[in-house]
Amino acid sequence: MSRRALLRGAALGTLALASGLDNVFAQPGSRPNIVFIMADDLGYADVACYGRPDLNTPNIDRIAANGVRFLQAYANSAVCSATRLALITGRYQYRLPLGLEEPLATPNTNVGLPPEHPTLPSLLKKIGYGTTLVGKWHLGALPKFGPLQSGYDHFYGFRTGALDYYAHTNTGQRDDLWYGDVAIHETGYLTDLLGNRAVDVVNGYARLRQPFLLSLHFNAPHWPWEAPGDEAESSRVRSTNLRHFDGGTQKTYQRMIEAMDAQIGRVLQALDVNGLASNTIVIFTSDNGGERFADTWPFTGRKTELLEGGLRIPSIISWPERIPRGQTRDQVSMTMDWLPTVLAAAGGAPDPAFGPDGINLLPQLTQNAAPVTRKIFWRYKANAQRAIRDGDFKYLKILDNTFLFNLVDDPMERANLKDRRKDVYDRLVAQWLEWNATMLPEVDESYTEGHTGDTWADHIGAPKATTKADNPVPPKKPGGPRL
Repeated sequence: MSRRALLRGAALGTLALASGLDNVFAQPGSRPNIVFIMADDLGYADVACYGRPDLNTPNIDRIAANGVRFLQAYANSAVCSATRLALITGRYQYRLPLGLEEPLATPNTNVGLPPEHPTLPSLLKKIGYGTTLVGKWHLGALPKFGPLQSGYDHFYGFRTGALDYYAHTNTGQRDDLWYGDVAIHETGYLTDLLGNRAVDVVNGYARLRQPFLLSLHFNAPHWPWEAPGDEAESSRVRSTNLRHFDGGTQKTYQRMIEAMDAQIGRVLQALDVNGLASNTIVIFTSDNGGERFADTWPFTGRKTELLEGGLRIPSIISWPERIPRGQTRDQVSMTMDWLPTVLAAAGGAPDPAFGPDGINLLPQLTQNAAPVTRKIFWRYKANAQRAIRDGDFKYLKILDNTFLFNLVDDPMERANLKDRRKDVYDRLVAQWLEWNATMLPEVDESYTEGHTGDTWADHIGAPKATTKADNPVPPKKPGGPRL
């Protein structure tokens, strides 16, 4: 028996032994299954259904055709581990020390998601769900932190921020592919391996007749820029820098996304074959805005920036039994909304001692309720960035430059209204300061992936910083690779 076959068999056997829940539900299909798919560094318009004309993403588009596409969806952060923390807790990431790392530098064994904190998988597990993470974790290292310590029954994937797609080594050139808490070695293109495992998980839970949460968190299209067939490029990256500053092309980036889409199609097919599609919630989104090859149209900005391009993300949900097909919603949403939304759909509830900051989106999804006007907040230590969106208006600060934008009238954030609408500007500044006082303070020693070039403010004629004191970009944390 091959190692892969052995591992797959062990996974199914462990699922069966661990659950013991075959007969808990009189009607096994009454609770929806949840497949949560998260891309990494995918731009707002990097899939066809959000407007990219040079990409073929039929399977992601199929989720949209079968459900609802959000047009004003935001990530909790402009970098990954902070957003992932908000996703799994349903709360602003700044409530926990881990959320102050932007993103979590590796290796770091002292900061992570506390195992005692309620999470989406742990709360679903309490009401009978099987829980599996396939793909990226990036919320803390062993021995203190990990998926199995925070509510997942099973884990197959990697723990750090980025992985070579062929060598499966991280930024420290260490092997980082895991089955549970055991390091493993497998050959193959990472996106395909994650797709293989996800299909096995769906098939396994179908045989158990147990409702499940499958978190499928791809590495794609995060650097290094390696598409299917790029083994030679992988060898080169291993001898230089995983971040791959001189690598990649638009074509490579597109092929990485298309490879991810193909594996999503295999997971959707597994749901169909097992008769689970109608009562399965499928969610597709990204952890933050796009990186250097991304399409963020019609927005300005990229990953690590609190401009719309660094925060706006594709966000799609389908649930054929409950959600209408082929619709869009203008509701402003955020990553942390998924915990209360999914729990409500599953018949669960958040832990009352850790109330979510996100909102339940089911009324907008199932009843087409009117959009809820809300305030959402961000801060990011690099370039002293802060932002709030309240209704159509957004307050933004970058270094000493401050702005007020009407995002509906001006999605590219070009017309600074802070003098024309001083009343709105002053109100949003006050609201941000009041909110920030309820969060953990920023810590100078925390790791932040900052800018290394000009800021966006430079390009619109804002005053350019000329001294180190005027340009407080934090230094690289000693020993911590820039993620």
